[in-house]
Amino acid sequence: MKQELLPQLKERGYEGRVVSAEHLPELQEGIEGPYRQSLLDEELYQAYLAGFEFNSPDSLPEARSLVVVAIPHPQTQITFTWHGEPVPVVVPPTYLHGEEADQQVEDLLVDALSTAGYRVARATVPKKLLSVRSGLGRYGRNNVSYAPDMGSFHRLVAFHSDLPCQDDDWSEPQMLEKCETCRACLRGCPTGAISMERFLFQAERCLTFHNEKPGDVAFPSWISPSAHNCLVGCLRCQKVCPENRGVLEWIEDGEEFSEDETAEILEGVPRDRLSVSVLEKLQRSDLMGYLEVLPRNLRALLSTTDEG
Repeated sequence: MKQELLPQLKERGYEGRVVSAEHLPELQEGIEGPYRQSLLDEELYQAYLAGFEFNSPDSLPEARSLVVVAIPHPQTQITFTWHGEPVPVVVPPTYLHGEEADQQVEDLLVDALSTAGYRVARATVPKKLLSVRSGLGRYGRNNVSYAPDMGSFHRLVAFHSDLPCQDDDWSEPQMLEKCETCRACLRGCPTGAISMERFLFQAERCLTFHNEKPGDVAFPSWISPSAHNCLVGCLRCQKVCPENRGVLEWIEDGEEFSEDETAEILEGVPRDRLSVSVLEKLQRSDLMGYLEVLPRNLRALLSTTDEG
């Protein structure tokens, strides 16, 4: 069944791997080991890493395998109008319409496996680590995962399954060979989060960590205004990465906001008081989940535009 499943995923443009559920303790150690060694910032650990679950879910206690799938995902360009001029702003891959993409994969897996009597359930595990240990992807020096023919422009989704898995390609995490000598992401990182001294980057210095914080949290003074480059997240290290040359131009057009609508977002108007047009555009863009951070992040981007 495993040999039949992976080609079906590939036909849809996905890449997948199936590994034994016996590796769950190793995934857990991959997260908690560095934490015990004080290699992870406490705030970052609590925000992003403390919520993983390393046991079979109650809905599928007999789970015997983990399925991880890479979904190609583009950048999205949202256009805001400011001082009479259009200001295109990029949202990196993975942020928008993720649940829709994940559901499509889940539906495919259910259809493919249910005929043989197998089931799946979403897995709340460290997906990047699962990807590289399963052989699906590899880490870049920027600690981003890279998948075949997708570069870093992909979204990962993982599932528990009762599908048996007697053998797999489980291995130690691997870094892309080119990263041994390349320094592009190190030079491109605007906050100094990447270094040659250690592979584990300083995620607490990453711009993404700071512009995903609650909207009432100001950016640290050490972050240069010129560092801001995305509506949420950051693409600096990924845009200069040679592994992404084939996907860099993959940008899909999103909504356009008028000057009045842009001002409404900058003012932080609460959801229940948003104009119908802004509310509909945010919903179509799948940006409602970021409503709290949009005023601060957009203000930072527009301030850079004003200075220019």
